[in-house]
Amino acid sequence: MEKNQQRDEFKKRIKSFILDLMVFIDSLPASQTSKIISGQLLRSGTSVGANYFEAIAASSKKDFINYFHYSLKSANETSFWLDILLDSGKCDKNTGQKLLKESQELSNILAASIITMKSNR
Repeated sequence: MEKNQQRDEFKKRIKSFILDLMVFIDSLPASQTSKIISGQLLRSGTSVGANYFEAIAASSKKDFINYFHYSLKSANETSFWLDILLDSGKCDKNTGQKLLKESQELSNILAASIITMKSNR
C-alpha cells in the first residue's frame, strides 16, 4: 500500500472511531459523573483526530512529529477514560471494549509511526 493510501485509510479509521465514540457518549447515563467523564472522553477522543489532521498539514518534520505525539497522548487518555467507564459499569460493555481496543490500536500505530519518523531523521 502506498504512503498516501495508508494515510487516507488511517484518516478514515480515526474519523470512524470519533463518530462511534460520539454515539457511545450520547448513550451514557445522564448522571453527574457520566457527564464529567463523557466531556473528558469527547475532548480526548476528538483530539486524536484533530492533532493527526494538523500533523498532515504541518510545515516541518519537527511539527509533524510533535502533532503525532499530541495525537498519541490523546489516544492514551481516551483509553484511560474508556477503561474507567468500563470499570464503573456505566456503559455498554461490548461497545466500550470495542472502542477501547480501537483506541489502543490507534495508540500503537501512532507510537510506531513516531519511532519510525525519529529513526529516519
